[in-house]
Amino acid sequence: MIDELAKLPGVGPKTAARLTFYLLAKSEDDNRRLGQAVMDLKENLTECHRCFNYATTDPCPICADERRDERLLAVVEEPLDLLAMERTGFDGLYHVLGGVISPVNGVGPDDIRINQLVKRVSEREGGLDEVILATDPSLEGEATAMYVRQQLSPYNVKVTRLARGLPVGGDLEYTDEATLTRALEGRKEY
Repeated sequence: MIDELAKLPGVGPKTAARLTFYLLAKSEDDNRRLGQAVMDLKENLTECHRCFNYATTDPCPICADERRDERLLAVVEEPLDLLAMERTGFDGLYHVLGGVISPVNGVGPDDIRINQLVKRVSEREGGLDEVILATDPSLEGEATAMYVRQQLSPYNVKVTRLARGLPVGGDLEYTDEATLTRALEGRKEY
């Protein structure tokens, strides 16, 4: 069990051992439910044909929710990014790219869901007010956002990028130059 848990991302041998002994102390019912949840993970999940998020239904609950603002579309790299956006209270729809353009890793534009995004935007032209590029501020995330922007330029839709800048609770003296430069460029009237 320790060896298998240690294969999970972010779980080292010590954490794996701690989790194993924690599970040993849990009831048989608790462990059975956990085991069943792990087994159900692949069997009961599907990919939403609209946004490419994982869900137990297709379309997913977000795409099926008529209360969502269908005029806003956030483009994210992975389903975990979608969950982060949901925690903010964002009430639009999503498009999960399934990665970023990374020539070093052999990932090009055709290897992620950019074509599906362009098709989605073209089919909804006039029905979308804004596409929000919510990729990471990494080199690959920026390159992907620039490429997506270029692909969406023929369509009549406003394309925006998440703001960049200082984290809440951060100290200026420990902020890297690129972050501080972006914070200065994106400053607003107070």
